[in-house]
Amino acid sequence: MSYQDHQDDGSTRSLSNVGELFADISRDLSTLVRQEMELAKVEMRESATKAGKGAGMLAGAGVAGHFVLLFLSVAAWWGLGNQIGRGWSALVVAAVWAVIAAVLAARGRREIKQVKGIPQTTKTAREIPDALKGNEDHA
Repeated sequence: MSYQDHQDDGSTRSLSNVGELFADISRDLSTLVRQEMELAKVEMRESATKAGKGAGMLAGAGVAGHFVLLFLSVAAWWGLGNQIGRGWSALVVAAVWAVIAAVLAARGRREIKQVKGIPQTTKTAREIPDALKGNEDHA
């Protein structure tokens, strides 16, 4: 076996190892990106659910608030018109709607404050550049 033959065998082996290394890196990077996308989907779904609940409760509070204004207006009208009787009953109904609106608004606000976005995806995405450099423990 000549020197040239020996040199060709070594470089072929090196290129094969480098090719395998790049294939492994490409496969691992592809897996990492897929996993990050899946994590982002799960976190977004959770955040959207909480935001939807909070928004629904705030919408309910808006409807209830509308009824408060409606019944307060009717109560003031009937109360001033009759001095007693039907107007007071409308005030009671308006007070009940006021309590409902307050409860829905408080619960809706609490739900919206609990929305945290996609914290795990953000954290792991920040670690990718260090991991690619071989500094997994740096982040």
